[in-house]
Amino acid sequence: MNKFSTIIGIFLVLFTVSCEGPEGPPGFDGLDGRDGVDGKDGIQGQVVEVDNVNFDYDADGNIFNALITFSDVTDFEVFESDAVLVYRFDGTVDLEDGSTADTWSQIPQSFFLPEGTIQYVMAHTFVDVELFIDGNFDLSALSTDFTDNQSFRIVFVPSEFAESSKMDTSKLSNVMSALGIEENQIHKIEGN
Repeated sequence: MNKFSTIIGIFLVLFTVSCEGPEGPPGFDGLDGRDGVDGKDGIQGQVVEVDNVNFDYDADGNIFNALITFSDVTDFEVFESDAVLVYRFDGTVDLEDGSTADTWSQIPQSFFLPEGTIQYVMAHTFVDVELFIDGNFDLSALSTDFTDNQSFRIVFVPSEFAESSKMDTSKLSNVMSALGIEENQIHKIEGN
């Protein structure tokens, strides 16, 4: 028992003594990492309004289409994994306080006409978005109210945000609020 107490005493003395003394010299600094590209702090996405979009009629396919190339309307870098949402301007509504508000509908959007049904649809890549007006009747006589001088808002949502967010994309105002984008931050561009 006496040897056991001596061994424990030696360990206690070694641990107590080893924790005392002057601090040693500082170590060498690590190597510098590569500098990244400076970006805008806190940017989560972007909204671009493209006005005066005119659709071209393709008689062979009985479809209207308009192509919007992202590099023509924004310098925001769009990746293949990003979400691209498109909203069509429907007009304005009068509010109770006497002011007006713009109304926007998410694409796809359907209209039921006496001739049949038309639908605004879209397809996008990370380079452009193509808008179509498709229908179940001969579209060659479709009113220019649907094909000329249309306004669209294109919302670019980075994939990291789109995957982690549970935002309601059915209303443009919800999306803009989730992205922290104010009305005065929307880039407005004239289309074709």
